[in-house]
Amino acid sequence: MTASKRAHIAMFSIAAHGHVNPSLEVIRELVARGHRVSYAIPESFAAKVAVTGAEPVIYRSTLPTEDHPEEWGTELIDNIEPFLNDAIQALPQLADAFEDDRPDLVISDITSYPAPVLAHGWGVPYLQLSPNLVAWEGYEEEVADSVYAELRASERGKAYYARYRAWLDEHGMHHTDPDRLVGRPGRSIVLIPRALQPHADRVDESVYTFVGACQGDRAEQGEWRRPEGAEKVLLVSLGSTFTEQPGFYRECVKAFGDLPGWHVVLQIGKFVDIAELGEVPANVEVQHWVPQLAVLRQADAFITHAGAGGSQEGLATATPMVAVPQAVDQFSNAEMLQSLGIARHVPMEEATAETLREAVLALVEDPEVAERVEAVRSAMAREGGTRRAADLIEAALVG
Repeated sequence: MTASKRAHIAMFSIAAHGHVNPSLEVIRELVARGHRVSYAIPESFAAKVAVTGAEPVIYRSTLPTEDHPEEWGTELIDNIEPFLNDAIQALPQLADAFEDDRPDLVISDITSYPAPVLAHGWGVPYLQLSPNLVAWEGYEEEVADSVYAELRASERGKAYYARYRAWLDEHGMHHTDPDRLVGRPGRSIVLIPRALQPHADRVDESVYTFVGACQGDRAEQGEWRRPEGAEKVLLVSLGSTFTEQPGFYRECVKAFGDLPGWHVVLQIGKFVDIAELGEVPANVEVQHWVPQLAVLRQADAFITHAGAGGSQEGLATATPMVAVPQAVDQFSNAEMLQSLGIARHVPMEEATAETLREAVLALVEDPEVAERVEAVRSAMAREGGTRRAADLIEAALVG
């Protein structure tokens, strides 16, 4: 088969914005090139996928949804066990869905455990799409081993790994270590800029290719226009999941409300009532959701949770950032952004009105910050983005 021929590509992901959004422009590009893409996804994201021209393949998921982030628990095993549980119950659904329509290539988000298992069973190539940082040479020894040591020694952890091992064995993947199924893929397209990757010089480039932002124009999300008379615009957003932070939002209102020349776009998510913020000055625009990329293209500063999506949108629009991380990879992203000299990392417990205001103003008023963030933006643009990702996927079809 050659890349110029129409191929059937199967994409697999979960119902989470941070894992679906990074892939959408890549899928749209593959469809535009004439390929047929089947996108396995829970019903709640089917319409979002269909807009790209891909055909949604609906499966039932047992993972906690973004409406109930507390269901992820507080311990490491609480965070990882749901993915295995979901994979075991989803695999038969997905196998049945593709029984009479086998793909030529399987691609998936890092959260889809069934995808590499199905690809192995079908004897077709598999490519991982990573929307966040990847493992470097030495990662296990420097990070993972210590993090997972207590889990492996616990009864619940032992049961988890035994079940995982049995599941892989059942599907003929006897030589695949459970921690390497998604953590160490054979080939991965990394949908973040190299600038956000810790120890990028130690990442195996024969496995991982950084393509940077694959954002598209996001026109379907709507427009946003800078208000007349606004000299500076600040966007505040903690993403879509860990947004139940009314106290933090009140500090933002206190920090930037009535600040001369500034217009503040405050996105508070679905869990907070606007009334909880108290009196809001006229220069603060409070919304449950905004078209983030559209705002950032016109913004002068960005207070973000430093998720992979938000971080690279800030970089792609050359917007200085104050990073207030909430969970998982956001903490390392915050450190990376700060190390680039284009952001300040402010822990949530230190995010007072005074600290936030000082951080934003210092970033915006420093010409060296503007030069550095523009340099990162330019480097990102050279990584190739959507077209480079699609080229690599087509190369896997040929190979």
